[in-house]
Amino acid sequence: MQIQVNTDRNIPGREGLATHVTGLVENALDHVREHITRIEVHLSDENGSKGGLDDKRCVLEARLEHHRPVAVTHHATSLHQSVEGAAHKLTRLLDSTLGRQQAQKMRADPFILSEPLAPEADEADKAD
Repeated sequence: MQIQVNTDRNIPGREGLATHVTGLVENALDHVREHITRIEVHLSDENGSKGGLDDKRCVLEARLEHHRPVAVTHHATSLHQSVEGAAHKLTRLLDSTLGRQQAQKMRADPFILSEPLAPEADEADKAD
């Protein structure tokens, strides 16, 4: 999973910020990392030097194997909060998207088992 961090001209500390953001996104999406080819992070301060509430924006765009890209946006008072909020939204979206895909596979072939049979089930079949 490749993560690319982009910032606008109003966001200082690009290298340290990119490392921090990459860590947050990797932790949030670790459980679905094998399905993701790339994540693009877009950080912006919508009011610039004027300040204000909820003026920090994080857009996360995920590119999944065999799917169209998906994106979420979150506004917050700080960049950290905006990244955490967007990562939470993206996690829910990806879980839903990948869960629907798994459910469709199960409906198409109901004989696909999501988990292998327990050994005691095999033994019970042999006894009959």
